[in-house]
Amino acid sequence: MTTTAEPDELAAFGYRQELRRTLGSFSAFAAGFSFVSILTTVFQLFGLGYSFGGTMFFWTWPVVIVGQLFVALNFAELAARYPLAGSVYQWAKHLSRGFPGWLAGWMMLLGCTVALAAAAIALQVVLPSVWSGFQLVGGDPSITSATGATNAVLLGSVLIVCTTAANAAGVRVMARINDLGVAAELVGVVVLIVGLALFAVRGPQVVAAPMSGGAAGAGVLASALMAAYVLYGFDTAASVAEETVDARRSAPRAVLRALLISGIGGLAVILVALMAAPSLTDGRLASEGLPYVISAVFGDALGRIFLADVAVAVVVCTLTIQTGTIRICYAMARDGVLPGAARLAKVHPRTGTPVLPALVSGAVAIGLLLLNLGNSTIFSAITGTSVVVVYLSYLLVTLPLLKSRLRGGFAAQPGLFSLGRWGLPINVAAVLWGLVMIINIAWPRPEVYDTAGTGSLWALLFPLEFLAIATLVGWLCWRTVGSRTEVGGGGGGAGGGGGGGGPPPPPPRARPPPPPPAPGPPPPPPPPPGRGGGAGRRPRAPPPPVAFLPPRGRGRPPPPPPTPRRPRRRTCEHCNHLWSA
Repeated sequence: MTTTAEPDELAAFGYRQELRRTLGSFSAFAAGFSFVSILTTVFQLFGLGYSFGGTMFFWTWPVVIVGQLFVALNFAELAARYPLAGSVYQWAKHLSRGFPGWLAGWMMLLGCTVALAAAAIALQVVLPSVWSGFQLVGGDPSITSATGATNAVLLGSVLIVCTTAANAAGVRVMARINDLGVAAELVGVVVLIVGLALFAVRGPQVVAAPMSGGAAGAGVLASALMAAYVLYGFDTAASVAEETVDARRSAPRAVLRALLISGIGGLAVILVALMAAPSLTDGRLASEGLPYVISAVFGDALGRIFLADVAVAVVVCTLTIQTGTIRICYAMARDGVLPGAARLAKVHPRTGTPVLPALVSGAVAIGLLLLNLGNSTIFSAITGTSVVVVYLSYLLVTLPLLKSRLRGGFAAQPGLFSLGRWGLPINVAAVLWGLVMIINIAWPRPEVYDTAGTGSLWALLFPLEFLAIATLVGWLCWRTVGSRTEVGGGGGGAGGGGGGGGPPPPPPRARPPPPPPAPGPPPPPPPPPGRGGGAGRRPRAPPPPVAFLPPRGRGRPPPPPPTPRRPRRRTCEHCNHLWSA
């Protein structure tokens, strides 16, 4: 049930409650957990990470968990202060005015759209292993082959159509599917860890063995793409804040739980998979990934059942990524800073969800897949690009937050989640972490962005090209629409009843008071009482109360007739004759 304080809190930011506040704390956690989705992303990128770093790619996970924890702690503070739909966009616009705050939301919107396409093609990693009939185009089902990439586009497009319909049906439908999917995924993760640990053929010291294939430190850095791709999207737990009961307390906890449970669970899955793999040197672990380990350990029948559970996780992950995309699009449109904002911000009266953003995000994601039909580099290129774009949007939040802390404008608020004195060092670490990871993932590696070996510079620089085009298009949109609406602080709104963007930013540091004026001559004495002095003047009587007249027809007297107009006298310009008009 919705508490009476929550609509008042939303009204304090200039918005009215339009989305239905029906999600509990578990549903908020499930939104962030299923966006990360251990089974989906670990199955999707295990082979890629192992091919780059060998068994040493395991150590990229603890590093990424700690780095993302710095970011998540800052996000938890912001989620408690701004329990609004749109998470990253709302936080950025309250921390930095103008184009930088808008750009964070724009980049997150694009990053989630690219991630939606990347998650949908993960079905290709799982479904052909469950049943060969899912390889619709025939040929090699490997996602790095031409036939596998084509089939991935077809399966991914069908999945996005289904998730679009589920999101358009309302938040209740989405939450029920998501809760069931997360429960199934949690059970699957536990079964996978226990089962692989029971059939381990080597000890945990395998992660300290020399890198297979002579992989160098550069390969380990490249393998960080896997962990970086898996461990983002936890902010989605705060993106559904306007639909979460007691969001100021539930959202910060959901953000941190989604990251920590996903990170620790994924770390355990990788460890036991390396311990239970039949061979580390035959090349199958790099080419086939976790499906090879599961089929070899659990057998064909049990392996297919477990892979079916992974397919459910892929579906729920895609559904939640689109949910986060819809909420960011709705939040920006409600502020009137997107083209077609009035239509995008419209909430369907029956389902209580914005339908047009669901249709637009689904269509754009399918368009991205169709543009790469038959492209064998689609998998790694889209994955790396989505990581760069989303990490940039995170940086556009943590960097202005650091500036606000340094100016002393981000003091702790009683009763809300706060980092206290640790806020500044954790914020500095989050900014540095974001810069390092953007440079690392965007580095022009042929193994990631040119797997076909064409040697094309355009392919190697694809993430930077995407960022440049996205920034240029975003600036044009901002000049056309966004610059006319103040983004940050008390920005105006359009469509759907959007009002201001919330309370104004913190005031600047107070200046010291001016010195007292020099003593001057004493003031003149007051005038004597009497008519000329104020002390002896008779006080005026207060004005009579205003009588509010009832509306006409309910006892109100009719207005008096108008005063007849006095005729004007004019002189004819021909004969000087006086006449009245």
